[in-house]
Amino acid sequence: MKKLILSVVVAAVAALSVRSQEIPERKREESKPLIKEKIINKKERANLNLTDEQKVKMKSMNTDFRKKMEELRKQGNVTVKEYREKMETLRKDQQTKFQSILTPEQKSEMQKYKEARSAKVKEFGKKKQAKMKEKLDLTDEQVAKIAENKKVMGERIKKIREDDSLKDDQKKEQIKEEMKKQKENMKSVLTEDQIKKMKENRKQHSKRKVVI
Repeated sequence: MKKLILSVVVAAVAALSVRSQEIPERKREESKPLIKEKIINKKERANLNLTDEQKVKMKSMNTDFRKKMEELRKQGNVTVKEYREKMETLRKDQQTKFQSILTPEQKSEMQKYKEARSAKVKEFGKKKQAKMKEKLDLTDEQVAKIAENKKVMGERIKKIREDDSLKDDQKKEQIKEEMKKQKENMKSVLTEDQIKKMKENRKQHSKRKVVI
């Protein structure tokens, strides 16, 4: 009997321990901007030239979305995994509703805006790569290898994100693993002196952030 009681107590303590760990995780999860309550930014909205009727519908959708998000945040018995899954479902549902009120022309304009934004990101990546080459004194061969590694990682991450069989937390975990592999690949390309320089640059960058 004593053994049975002890087992029950141990199980209860373990359950409380898991729950106590999940609560702060939930708090951190809620503070992350994983979901934008606004589907599009002001500039994107201006480019779409939404009609008054569309604006009213969009406002109603945003209000409904915020209400559902608030209800989800109040669910104290939801685990981190369940919270992420429900949040992702709400986000997808919101995006589907938004797409349903757009005309074919507006959808095309939105796609153009996304492509232009993607091009800016690529341009920023090239400038960042050139700066890294200068600071670490990389050879052209090293730059080519780093670029190829990033391209391969990008393709893998894209496949993970597009894999509907994976849940949100599974995608996040697999992407994290790809990022780890990328760091190891980076180290294999650089010399010891270059790795040392890279670490020093990161420290200086972190210090500047703190000062700012």
